[in-house]
Amino acid sequence: MALTIGAFASAGSAQAQSAVDEGRKLAFDRSKGNCLTCHVIKGGDLPGTIGPELVDIKSKYPKREELVAILHDETERNPLTVMPPFGRNRILTEKEINAVVDFLQTL
Repeated sequence: MALTIGAFASAGSAQAQSAVDEGRKLAFDRSKGNCLTCHVIKGGDLPGTIGPELVDIKSKYPKREELVAILHDETERNPLTVMPPFGRNRILTEKEINAVVDFLQTL
């Protein structure tokens, strides 16, 4: 029984790491998530400085839903933002937004 539970835990952590890797890829992709255009992110090349540096995200946004909402459409929270509404404009799918949030929560 313990071996079975351990196998499920390993599979779950592998899926979580895969989502983090996918989120990192999207965040750094210049044609999709493109977070580096405006934000400094550790490990990213040629970052922009329009938005805040993306560090210590989990403590700044302890509620995952808040980050999802920001990526989906930050104009709902801040009408003057220059951040693209990735979900509303279908730049990123819901699955992709969740992957980016998984990655951001590791920063």
